[in-house]
Amino acid sequence: MDEARARDVLAEAGLAGTGADRPELLAFGENAVFATGGLVVKVGREAGLLARAERELAVAGWLADAGIPAVRAAEPKPRLVDGHPLTVWHRLPEPVRPAGPEDLAALLRPLHALPAPPFVLPARDLLGGVERWLRLAGAAVDPEDAAYLRARRDAYADEVRALTPHLPPGPVHGDALPRNVHVGPDGPVLVDLETVSSDLREHDLVVMALSRDRYGMPAASYRAFTDAYGWDVRAWEGCAVLRGARETASCAWVAQHAPANPKALAEFRRRVASLREGDAEARWHPF
Repeated sequence: MDEARARDVLAEAGLAGTGADRPELLAFGENAVFATGGLVVKVGREAGLLARAERELAVAGWLADAGIPAVRAAEPKPRLVDGHPLTVWHRLPEPVRPAGPEDLAALLRPLHALPAPPFVLPARDLLGGVERWLRLAGAAVDPEDAAYLRARRDAYADEVRALTPHLPPGPVHGDALPRNVHVGPDGPVLVDLETVSSDLREHDLVVMALSRDRYGMPAASYRAFTDAYGWDVRAWEGCAVLRGARETASCAWVAQHAPANPKALAEFRRRVASLREGDAEARWHPF
């Protein structure tokens, strides 16, 4: 799916707008995300993501009931439009400032204190998307690189299952980054709820440790996060395993963009090369 295809889906759903009301593309990753009027619409890449869209909407309702500041759904159920799951959300006010690591930590603490919701949350299947992302990459990536990531996925899957957590397991965001926090006039709120799961709370904390080590987050910013949360996951003996699994998934995630984006292909090759070489500090670029 490219942007043009996603806009066709919006048109089929009656959400395409015209002229000045033409939807604005906000992001393009697992979903194409558009703003249109007072709404935000997420268009999924394929019908297989419908169950995840249904769960994301259920999570939004649960967080609202629990008083956790998070994006709110405008429609209670997803639509399946020409083979693509589509969800509709209330548009948030314009941000008053960029979100910082401490804003994320302030939202993770109450989220991590929640008991299980009244519906089943899956485990955080960190490596479950690897095969789909490599399939979407197709011939754009070197088959040897794809095989390397599959083997790495399989090895880490066993190690992750064997981890002993430091924190009590339970609900996690699953992609806990400042970019998934929106700071409006009423304060920070969580967005992008599609990876909310029930698993090791350390999943949410390793993301920020990796941001420090791979993506250039300043040490002071990382310290602000750990101070606000109250614990540094790098002190946990399982951190390296969870980090390695997330690095594997992050490489494969970029691969899905390679067929249409030369910058994505270059980033994919950079990431795989650093893993092959065992370079734990090679700089990766957000994509």
